[in-house]
Amino acid sequence: MNSEEIRAAAMQWRAAGLSAALVEVVATRGSVPRDAGTRMLVSPDAVLGTIGGGHLELQAIRTARDLVLMGGPTQEKHVALGPALGQCCGGVVSLRWSLLADIDPATWSAPAARFVLQLYGAGHVGRAIARLLADIPCQVQWIDQREEEFPPGPLPPHIESVCTESVQAEVANAAPGAFYLVLTHSHDLDMDISRAILQRGDFGFFGLIGSQTKRARFEHRLAERGVDAATLARMVCPIGLPGISGKEPEVIAVAVVAQLLLQVGDARL
Repeated sequence: MNSEEIRAAAMQWRAAGLSAALVEVVATRGSVPRDAGTRMLVSPDAVLGTIGGGHLELQAIRTARDLVLMGGPTQEKHVALGPALGQCCGGVVSLRWSLLADIDPATWSAPAARFVLQLYGAGHVGRAIARLLADIPCQVQWIDQREEEFPPGPLPPHIESVCTESVQAEVANAAPGAFYLVLTHSHDLDMDISRAILQRGDFGFFGLIGSQTKRARFEHRLAERGVDAATLARMVCPIGLPGISGKEPEVIAVAVVAQLLLQVGDARL
């Protein structure tokens, strides 16, 4: 479960008067399985979320259930993962246990977005990428001319669908340093969006779906339209981490989302 799902569940449990405890990672030092701000809900017969698994989580669940059974004030504990638990991470985790009745999940701040993305195209690959991003803290504008291509039902709150005829005009609305992925149904539209992104020049990452042949054609046409070679060299095409083979939309999506996370230093496992 992602952090917003944990928050929503905590609000529902609290409103229903269910007996439960919250386990929070409040501080870390060294190599640890989860970062500060991670939360886990524990009731006598259910656990939602994870603080990293292993012996640490097993002990944390036991402590939380004791708190639910016996009551008592909030408590904190610093745990050295190596000596205390025999886990190979070797870092130190500070945990806090609180009764759910004593806290207000509505006041929890949302986790910081790892990146801001404009995702152009709601076709098969775009939908597969959006599904993966649903559980990642980020901000996404998902843009397409075709309303019917967006999936039915509500999107996660951090993913906004934008249906507009002037798709390329949305480039101007992104913040400096934003990420862009361009994978529309039309090469001409891809060209127009790419040109707008490259002419801005202040992108944090720009990926264009396609082959090396498409890249060569786009580079030639964009150079003719005044885009300099240094900026063109920053365009990523094909997209996706190298070495991940497969042309299924779901496989492409995994490779592309991993590439986005790598841009912001998330190769930390």
